[in-house]
Amino acid sequence: MISFEEPLVACGVAVKDIAFQSCISPSCGKKYALDEIHLECEDCGQLLDIAYDWDQLEVPSTLHAFDGLTGSPQDPRIRSGVWRFHSLLPFAPLDRVVTIGEGQTLLQQAQSVARYVGLQEDGLYLQYEGMNPSGSFKDNGMAAAFTHAAHLGVSRAACASTGNTSASLAAFCAVTRQMKAIIFIGSGKISFGKLSQALDYGALTVQIAGDFDDAMRRVREVASRLGIYLVNSVNPFRLEGQKTVMFRVLQALAWEVPDWIVVPGGNLGNSSAFGKAFAELYALGLIDRIPRLAVINAAGANTLYRLYEEQGLRWNQGDPQRERVEGYYTQMEETGQRAATVASAIEINQPVNFYKCLRALETCDGVVREVSDQEILDAKAQVGAGGLGCEPASAASVAGARKLRQEGVIAAGDRVVCVLTGHLLKDPDATVAYHTDNAEMFQRVLASRGVEHASFANRAVVVPNDLEKIVEAIEKNI
Repeated sequence: MISFEEPLVACGVAVKDIAFQSCISPSCGKKYALDEIHLECEDCGQLLDIAYDWDQLEVPSTLHAFDGLTGSPQDPRIRSGVWRFHSLLPFAPLDRVVTIGEGQTLLQQAQSVARYVGLQEDGLYLQYEGMNPSGSFKDNGMAAAFTHAAHLGVSRAACASTGNTSASLAAFCAVTRQMKAIIFIGSGKISFGKLSQALDYGALTVQIAGDFDDAMRRVREVASRLGIYLVNSVNPFRLEGQKTVMFRVLQALAWEVPDWIVVPGGNLGNSSAFGKAFAELYALGLIDRIPRLAVINAAGANTLYRLYEEQGLRWNQGDPQRERVEGYYTQMEETGQRAATVASAIEINQPVNFYKCLRALETCDGVVREVSDQEILDAKAQVGAGGLGCEPASAASVAGARKLRQEGVIAAGDRVVCVLTGHLLKDPDATVAYHTDNAEMFQRVLASRGVEHASFANRAVVVPNDLEKIVEAIEKNI
């Protein structure tokens, strides 16, 4: 077992003296050591943050310090787009962090998608997290959570998943051989593209009757009873790794802060992490302003939208009226309300990071919107036509940006970053169903979710096995 007593080489200070877990409630603020495992505060039941005594740390005076890093290919700061920013998440010694090469991702200016959204052609950027080893943004947070788990010497790690978390955990376990992965999924609530990863990487997969929210409850109970390390984003170390998505966005923009960050909202880990990232950078004087944040729900899984936009619930400087949230969750349970969207990665009714997301929205002067599955798939087709294929949930960010532009909330001249959370091949059925003329497949995969038509379908051209007919078809269509 590796001890957290080991010194940070860069600082000469023991990790336990500069990093700790802290309750996010300002009226509580209870602190816990790094070598303890908690998913919530024992005193008040709120979520936890990883916090730092920045005065004892050698924080760069400028973000440009992260530019032009050189060194051995084995240096985590070279191999990983997470640990490149180790000094901004220094909860473990640099020579003890775990990486599988995550975070080497792309910020791509997208002119055609900008036109679709209604922005100036140079105004839209797509942060493509599908380039991660397991094909989604989850690898960023898993690098941090897995590092913490490895320091504690655990042998088993578990998660509930709609697919991406399970793929990421299974990949880390398979590559490092340090622990066994246990995956909880709901019945019929995971795409084969994602399930295939967990199975191929050797994870123990447990399928229960129910949806993600049911699986989340059960995995927490099982983890508590059996002493298994839980890696869902209720784990505060997960969000430390996810902060780095925004560090990479800023670096790709030459450290100039954009006007908007638009992100899909499922379990709300990304939006929570992004708010924490910008709050810390601003407090450290490394940025001079904070971008606005837009969190986009699917209409079939819109808890955040209902509570934030329709009922006016706010973080309220740490007093978020928790009884209203719990009452809403209870009502959903009693009425049998289930999340239902083609964007399976955000098909979640009871997001575990709800309160952290409220805090992020307050930090970033944020807004929340909901978009239909039709809007999501049309936006997805536009993203794909621009050369960056994404899974349906990812496209919620583009659909949401378009809606905010139509409302005039986002201005035509704003600089907007939409986060694409997962790779196209995470859910190929949705893509093929959208572009095919197979009525049965369209009905089974999409129409059952309220998708009426494929506005931007790119259908295959069927021709006889005849050279002249093939040539004729090509010349007719191009």
